[in-house]
Amino acid sequence: MTSGGWPALFASAFGQSRNPMVLVDAERRVVDVNVAFARLLGRGRTGLIGHRIYEFIQDGPLATPTEWQRTLGRGRFTGDATLLAAGGTAVAVQWGATTEVATGRRLVLFVVLATSRWGGHFRRAEAARSGPLSAREREVVRRVALGDSGPEIAAELGIAHDTVRTHVRNAMDKLGARSRAQLVAKALGEALIEL
Repeated sequence: MTSGGWPALFASAFGQSRNPMVLVDAERRVVDVNVAFARLLGRGRTGLIGHRIYEFIQDGPLATPTEWQRTLGRGRFTGDATLLAAGGTAVAVQWGATTEVATGRRLVLFVVLATSRWGGHFRRAEAARSGPLSAREREVVRRVALGDSGPEIAAELGIAHDTVRTHVRNAMDKLGARSRAQLVAKALGEALIEL
């Protein structure tokens, strides 16, 4: 791991991901957003931070305060919502979320896995899956999530680098992911891997 460790890896992945991501606190206030999320909503980062996330969801909160607290206790959860972008444009999203305690407070990372500006019709339907991830595919994806390179994963698992690529490609196909970042986000959001 680099000298910055896990926090530096997270910050880099968060900032560079093409998947829209938003970090909220236990009170559903936006703590941070990445560029992709701000672009999705057509708003500046500063216009999002400090607001409650449900201010940007069509028809307001998806859960009552009690339901929200119960959901936080589950740790990982997924769903869909319709976000309100600037100008009132509706954007349907499918998302995955994970709850962690960081810097002494409970935070939730929401990752947008798929979007649609044409109602609930997403580019990649869940039916596109060709089966569950194998144990080896889950292990390879977990190591990708930890920041290991293909050659490092191959050496650690005692397999060829081309085999690592094949496992990543198969996992991406099964989860309908378009990039390694989206693969990791989907695998975490659906609790297929643990870090």
